Amino acid sequence: MPSDSTQQPQPQQPQPQKPGPRQPGQLCAPQLILFDWHGTLVDTQDAMYRTMEEMLPQLEQLDLVRRLTPETQCSSADDAKLVRYMRIFRRLHPRILAERRVSRTEIFNAVFATDARAREIAHRAYNRCYKHHYGEVKPYQQGIYDYLITLRKLGIKLGIATNRSREFLDHELQLVDGGRWAELFDIRVCADDIGRYKPDPGVILQALAALKTSPGPGTWYVGDSHTDMLAAANAGVGAVLYLGAQRPDPGSPGCGRRRPDAVVDGFERLMDLLQAIEARGAAHFDIPLHANRPPPQPPRQAPPPRLEPDWHPALARLSPPAVILFDWHATLVDTLDAMYHAVDDMLPEIETLGLVGRLLPPEKSKSPQDARLVQHVRNYRRLHPKIRIDRKISRTDIFEVLFGDDQEAKAIAHRAFNHHYRKHYGTVLPFEPQVGDMLAGLRELGLALGVITNRDREFFEHELAAVAGGSWRGLFDTDICGDDTPQRKPHPDQLYLAVNRLGAGIGPGVWYVGDSTTDTIAAKTAGVTSVFFNGAQWDLPWLQRIFPGNPRYPHKPDVVVNDFSELWALVLACAGKR
Repeated sequence: MPSDSTQQPQPQQPQPQKPGPRQPGQLCAPQLILFDWHGTLVDTQDAMYRTMEEMLPQLEQLDLVRRLTPETQCSSADDAKLVRYMRIFRRLHPRILAERRVSRTEIFNAVFATDARAREIAHRAYNRCYKHHYGEVKPYQQGIYDYLITLRKLGIKLGIATNRSREFLDHELQLVDGGRWAELFDIRVCADDIGRYKPDPGVILQALAALKTSPGPGTWYVGDSHTDMLAAANAGVGAVLYLGAQRPDPGSPGCGRRRPDAVVDGFERLMDLLQAIEARGAAHFDIPLHANRPPPQPPRQAPPPRLEPDWHPALARLSPPAVILFDWHATLVDTLDAMYHAVDDMLPEIETLGLVGRLLPPEKSKSPQDARLVQHVRNYRRLHPKIRIDRKISRTDIFEVLFGDDQEAKAIAHRAFNHHYRKHYGTVLPFEPQVGDMLAGLRELGLALGVITNRDREFFEHELAAVAGGSWRGLFDTDICGDDTPQRKPHPDQLYLAVNRLGAGIGPGVWYVGDSTTDTIAAKTAGVTSVFFNGAQWDLPWLQRIFPGNPRYPHKPDVVVNDFSELWALVLACAGKR
């Protein structure tokens, strides 16, 4: 029976000297196996991801946006995409949500890299939000209790070393599997016992100190991430990577790759490791494992794959471009913070502006989601919280949803928006770090470039001068702003004016690249090629919802690109056809 005195180690305990990282090698028989908690022993993914979705919109008020790792300093392209998406949308990238393979620790390690103070602030904010969600916990795979019982019968001590806070671990341990796991562990160490998070080896070293055990290959640390493997290596113990759900080893954000000593897809494979050691005479367990293994259990099933858009660049048949026109906000640049602040200021005034009675009736909305947005604005004079959290819809699309074809109402709304936007605009960033290089490369291909934006010229010229230190000036052959034509997008007036100024003809050789349904409608109405820039990473079901292709809403893009590397490759492929 585990001793109560080892259950909650005190922070003031002396710690053993931190060993140097050990090199991966053949595992020897363990006297102690320490486990990560979430994603290894238990599944708390639903609570974890709901907590992240609640916590990430707080990045601005936590003053963490400016502390995000610069994309050029990220350790991988995937980390850079995660940082970019979180900076712009304050949410997890949809692929992370779909695959559900990455822990909050790995996320914070990726987006705050070497900024330990920022990671600490993020973990504290996460823990505050987790109080609203934790309590749903289940074994990560079938039969874990029987496997743990077998390990104890072999004479192996067991422990938990986790980034989970003590409050949550103790509660979840009493819940999982009816609470019968609680007495199986000789030691449990949480990150808030020592004030440091993995990949720091503190939770492992503290467990070893409490059990009066020295670091070495006789201790195994079993965890589901490369953060865990790095912590094990830094602690000088054996590292076993547990890849549940039969998933491949994709690597993890925020952590240098550290080769584990072994990789298993479930606890049955963990038993295989121990039996192989026993078979070669390198282990003398209290009972023979080969004769006392628990009934075999299958590994956890993999989650369904993420659905990708079917408007794929590899399938689209496009005319080579001679002219490429770009939307501005949320395509070439990120000005989301200022935009949403201005919309928040403007919507409480819709009654004074005489716009309440001009909100679209529910039966005229494109979808039930649009009707709910209109109703929320009618009732509360503000955006629905989900819209505010998602940060994926432009003010133009918002006004299209609210007022439909009522051009006068939209004009009033745009003027009110501009009044408030003056209080917030000024900060403008490239949507991706290499946008300027891509634009220069397109010009070198001999293509004419332009900007089509509903932004008023007053704001656009200021932002063009500010972005990338003013280096984008001279990259565009024309720019058409919202106040340059009688009607703004989705009306095609701005596209017609741009093409006319360039001396080109309307047709599929003109591409319009934009991130909204408004941009797609404008392009298709004008008769040019519509390239939907899916910077918000909408998945296929959502794209099908916003582009239904029915008689009432017939307009669909000709192609969807998820980032500018896809656009660049698409242009090169099509240019080769000329």
